[in-house]
Amino acid sequence: MTDDLAAGLNDEEKRRLHEIFAQIPFVHLIGMELEEVERGAATIRMEVSDGLKRNGGIVHGGAIASLIDSAAAFAIMTLLEPGKSTTTIDLTIHYLRPLLKGQARARARVVRRGRRVTVVSIDVMNDSEVITATALTSYLMLD
Repeated sequence: MTDDLAAGLNDEEKRRLHEIFAQIPFVHLIGMELEEVERGAATIRMEVSDGLKRNGGIVHGGAIASLIDSAAAFAIMTLLEPGKSTTTIDLTIHYLRPLLKGQARARARVVRRGRRVTVVSIDVMNDSEVITATALTSYLMLD
């Protein structure tokens, strides 16, 4: 574990991340909640609602991708100084099982933090903790 991942988040850092999350209209639109943050990791959950489903009663892949991207962003934010930002440069998702009901939970963890690019691995689980999707994404650090 690298030095920046070894230290935990203090209460002020957690509060700041929860405040930032609360100010994002899109996450509220699709029903996401920031569940947990720790240094280099984040978990976001999303209620499976009819509004997120495609034909056949399955959660739309775009909603799952949004959950994944949001969890990855917050995992990275636990490592950034206030005022710094990033942007997604790629996202590869493997949809393994359909999501039909309950909650989806995305757990993201930073795999490698470079000077310019950070790589994050994300697993999406259903209520039974069965992996329904897995992803790998890269983010560019912005100046």
